[in-house]
Amino acid sequence: MGYTLGQKLIKSHLVSGDMTPGSEVALRIDQTLTQDATGTMAYLEFEAMGVPRVKTELSVAYIDHNTLQTGFENADDHRFIASCAKKHGLKFSRPGNGICHQVHLERFGVPGKTLIGSDSHTPTGGGIGMLAMGAGGLDVAVAMGGGAYYITMPEIILVRLSGKLRPYVAAKDIILEVLRILSVKGGVGKIIEYGGDGVRSLSVPERATITNMGAELGATTSIFPSDDVTRAFLKAQGRENDWVELQPDADAQYSRVIDIDLNALEPLAAMPHMPDNVKKIADIGPIHIDQVCIGSCTNSSLYDMLKVAKILRGKKVAPNVSLAIAPGSMQVLNMLALNGALSDMISAGARILEAACGPCIGMGQSPNSKGVSLRTFNRNFEGRSGTADAGIYLVSPETAAVSAIAGVLTDPTTCETDLTVDMPESFLINDNLIELPVPAEEMDSVEIQYGPNIKPFPVTQPLAASIEAKAVLKVGDNITTDHIMPAGAKILPYRSNIPYLSQFCFRQCDPDFAENCKKEGQAIVVGGANYGQGSSREHAALVPLYLGVKAVIVKSFARIHQANLVNAGILPITFDDPTDYDKISQGDMLCLEGIREKLLSGSAVTLQNRTTGESYPVTCNVSDRQRDILLAGGLLNYTKENA
Repeated sequence: MGYTLGQKLIKSHLVSGDMTPGSEVALRIDQTLTQDATGTMAYLEFEAMGVPRVKTELSVAYIDHNTLQTGFENADDHRFIASCAKKHGLKFSRPGNGICHQVHLERFGVPGKTLIGSDSHTPTGGGIGMLAMGAGGLDVAVAMGGGAYYITMPEIILVRLSGKLRPYVAAKDIILEVLRILSVKGGVGKIIEYGGDGVRSLSVPERATITNMGAELGATTSIFPSDDVTRAFLKAQGRENDWVELQPDADAQYSRVIDIDLNALEPLAAMPHMPDNVKKIADIGPIHIDQVCIGSCTNSSLYDMLKVAKILRGKKVAPNVSLAIAPGSMQVLNMLALNGALSDMISAGARILEAACGPCIGMGQSPNSKGVSLRTFNRNFEGRSGTADAGIYLVSPETAAVSAIAGVLTDPTTCETDLTVDMPESFLINDNLIELPVPAEEMDSVEIQYGPNIKPFPVTQPLAASIEAKAVLKVGDNITTDHIMPAGAKILPYRSNIPYLSQFCFRQCDPDFAENCKKEGQAIVVGGANYGQGSSREHAALVPLYLGVKAVIVKSFARIHQANLVNAGILPITFDDPTDYDKISQGDMLCLEGIREKLLSGSAVTLQNRTTGESYPVTCNVSDRQRDILLAGGLLNYTKENA
């Protein structure tokens, strides 16, 4: 039996483990990336490990999230990250150079290489045939230090594409259709591989849009073959030597095959407040809109921007609509300026933002109260935009631009503009915002620049013999990392300051959560299915750690968040019988008697409810390595002990 493309890449980077789905495998990591919202903590962790220089083939530190500088905090973080990069052997992408995933695709991504990043949308690299995965900052720090990255061996799903997209139907509609089919938890424990004759009709930016939003499926990663289309893209970037052909074996076996006829696909939108709440735009109807935002790591490529500019040329944005456009990189913005497309956008009334994440993470451009915002982004979680009662719809750039002119949600296939866009034979190559590290022999001369807002990694302790604590919070299904540790312009500047950040933890679910945790001293959180979906931000584990959360007991976990809980030394526990979730109330006193010894011996674990007198069978489903991490009190302690 042949190998799928995902299996081939895992096999070629396998350090240890069995490639049977469900077992743990360790992978050699070729490249890493960080961004500034998660990067400060990752480099504090790297510093704590005591490794002098990164040991990967390439590591890049990007500044793209916290670029709104309304105080010293973000600027201090950027200075700290820049000094770490210079000293420890990383390339540093300065503010203004662009969004990490867009820039990495353009300038650094290599087919067949492994990449992990402290951002959940790192699978964007799968658009050129990388095995690219989101991870917690501590996992990235370990990989930078030469350690392996551990995942559960995934199943492989094939999405077989046939035909060709009609004009005004976009790659965004393909991934929205996959989300409609699989849901936000349908990709957990799986790699989504794309194949079929329809793949040849998709450009690299279109492929990257699809792999980017694979994160919303909960997938380990998503991946496209590396073919002549990939080669042409890399050649245009001046990197043809990086190209290799990558294809699955003809007799590869998949756990599931999903067929999508591109000819029959229609424009789609994800309605509030979840990326899998997908409907046809024609069925939603011409709802009034207040705002349109085009950009993010999902849809900010030159390919997307040129289509938007064509639609806007000679037109005017509707009076009731605020249109904001954020190109994904300096390269994209420069090329738009040189070819006149930027002028078309500005003349139509668009507000041009810097090449950064911006409104996707609530960093500016919050809609008006009860406003409706169409966004080409990847997430529409409630409150993420910065406006709690806004309705956020996820759409393609084509739908966004056509609707901005009409003033209502509009099926873009009704537009008559010729949308033919040819990818350039060569891109504008200008890497002057990429700073290089000093040579290894000069690293001692570089001083790490700390700011007063940068606080140390929370202290962790080895796992206690038993855990007894209140269920300080009980939440439902599909709790996101935005629920646990929000984004937004008011909070993101404090990602380097866990003590200050702690006051915002779970505020959307329970405004008193932080105070209740401090009052109790230690706590347990109870949750539903797919707990921790969304961002890779390890702050959603580190802040609960700081607040004394000892265990999280749920129906099921999202992949990255479960790993982050383990890395923080917090027990990730699942109910054997999901209906037992209903038998626990917030405020109940819960006990995991003898949990340390039971983890060591592999004995069955029972959760005791001291308040009701009931007991429930539960499981701490971790590998032997993760068990040892939990016993040590987290990955940082474990790494130091096993250095």
